[in-house]
Amino acid sequence: MSNRSNNRALVPEAKEGLNRFKMEAAQEVGVNLKQGYNGDLTSREAGSVGGQMVKRMVEAYERNL
Repeated sequence: MSNRSNNRALVPEAKEGLNRFKMEAAQEVGVNLKQGYNGDLTSREAGSVGGQMVKRMVEAYERNL
């Protein structure tokens, strides 16, 4: 296995928008995110932020069908 991370934004200019989206989703589910490192989050907290992001993306996609 490679030690290189492939977890990169395809459009580097979108990074700020993705961070803003993540902060909004965290606020909606009541998770206190900090700028930068958030390694002190529990798996449940991190998962709830990611889940909220996916939920909103699916809703936006369905609206545009």
